[in-house]
Amino acid sequence: VQLQASGGGLVQAGGSLRLSCTTSGGTFSSYVVGWFRQAPGKEHEFVASISKGGGSTHYVDSLKGRFTTSRDNAKNTVYLQMNSLEPEDTAVYYCAADRDFGLVTWNQYDYWGQGTQVTVSS
Repeated sequence: VQLQASGGGLVQAGGSLRLSCTTSGGTFSSYVVGWFRQAPGKEHEFVASISKGGGSTHYVDSLKGRFTTSRDNAKNTVYLQMNSLEPEDTAVYYCAADRDFGLVTWNQYDYWGQGTQVTVSS
C-alpha cells in the first residue's frame, strides 16, 4: 500500500487546513488510516485514526474538537480537517495504514507515506 499526504501549507493562527491522504496499491477499505505529526526535534505524535468503514474515529485528547478525520473509500482518500490552528500545530503530518484499529504508536502501523508540512504563523 502506498500513501501520500498532501494539503499542507502556511496558515495564520486561527485558520484552517484540510489534509488529504491518498492511497494506491491495495484495497483501501481494508485498512485503518492513522494521522501522526512530527514537530522539529520531537517524536511522532498520534493525532487521529479512522476505521475501515469510517464509522469509528479516535483522537488524541488534546486535539478533540479542533481536528476531524473522515474518509471516502470510493476515492481512496482520507481527510484531516484542522480548525482553529495554533503555532503549536506546526509539524510534518503523515498518514499511515494498518489493518488494526486503535493503534496510537507510529511504529505499530505497517505502511507510511510521505508527509506534508503544516506551518502555523502567530
